[in-house]
Amino acid sequence: MNRNLKKIGVFTLVTLGSIQISKAQKAPQLGKDSLDEVIEAMTAEEKADLLIGPGMPGYAGLVPLEGEPDVRVLGAAGGTMAIPRLGIPETVFADGPAGLRIQPKRQDDPNTYYATAFPVGTALASSWNTELIEEVGKAMGEEVKEYGVDVYLAPALNIDRNPLNGRNFEYYSEDPLVSGEIASAYVRGVQSNGVGTSVKHYAANNQESNRLRLNAHVSERAMRELYLKGFEIAIKDAEPWTIMSAYNKINGVYASANEDLLTTVLRDEWDYKGIVMTDWFGGYPGFESIQDSVSDVVAQIEAGNDLLMPGAEKQKAALVKALKEGKVNEEAINTSLKIILAYIIETPTFKGYKYSNNPDLEANAQVTRSAATEGMVLLKNDNEVLPFTKKIWYYRSFWRHFI
Repeated sequence: MNRNLKKIGVFTLVTLGSIQISKAQKAPQLGKDSLDEVIEAMTAEEKADLLIGPGMPGYAGLVPLEGEPDVRVLGAAGGTMAIPRLGIPETVFADGPAGLRIQPKRQDDPNTYYATAFPVGTALASSWNTELIEEVGKAMGEEVKEYGVDVYLAPALNIDRNPLNGRNFEYYSEDPLVSGEIASAYVRGVQSNGVGTSVKHYAANNQESNRLRLNAHVSERAMRELYLKGFEIAIKDAEPWTIMSAYNKINGVYASANEDLLTTVLRDEWDYKGIVMTDWFGGYPGFESIQDSVSDVVAQIEAGNDLLMPGAEKQKAALVKALKEGKVNEEAINTSLKIILAYIIETPTFKGYKYSNNPDLEANAQVTRSAATEGMVLLKNDNEVLPFTKKIWYYRSFWRHFI
């Protein structure tokens, strides 16, 4: 009798021990366990994988690779890294802002993956019609979702400071109120489909020449009243899923490593909850430096820049080293990880959405025609307000015969 009880006791202990070991070996899963539990289970390498993107599909740095990359959405700009052990899928980012930017043709595939060409930002703003802009955003977001993309890298709402800026066409206005209201409508429309946007380029990114080295000298008043106001309106009114930090420096500090910009203003004052990601290779002093150097990943994350895009192996190695040596603020790391994981849970990818690769292009074409029509502006020169003279028009008419 006693001998049998002892056997039962030993069996029970062994069974309980096996269950405890099994539980200990099973990693927490995103969506089933708390975000804190998932983060606590991560290795330094996995944390770096989630905080730094996987690179641009089809490129080694800036150099195109041969052949078609094995990706879900050909032509996508990047995304977040999968960590299967913890139930974390990859998510996909694709560019804009005048319609989804993906590759129309795919290897060994007879289909063509069309995306609607919508009017550029300046034309949209010229409509002064936020209801129409929201409809444009809904049409864009439908294509984003049906082509398997999670975040649409748009809208761009920098100020038209100089008419020579090569990307003014993407932006809305020299007026921050107009820019903010149009961007808010655009974001609401896109995100009504359950996909994200990335409001860019935050902030004072108002010229293309020397854009990675540019140092914008801006007073506090000008920054608040002009360069930040549009972002503030869009963030508070529309709650974009992500914000893209700019390439340039602001008063000597890279936007992607500027704590005042990314934490004090964006998080503390405006109560922004979403992801901050870098512009592609943000924090480098020039595109030619990407192969031989690494951005200051610790400064960027500690400043409040959660995700470094498109991501490079040197950046990951630098962050892993800092994590293992305790040379990066652990609270900042965990905050960024939690923000990214919270975003992933909301994506169509995580929710298992079965995208069709077949958006309603006919309906979206009608939307883009309406937007283009309302965005056209015809100026009438009453009382010669515009600086045109009969002489100017005469020469223009004369030369038209020879061109």
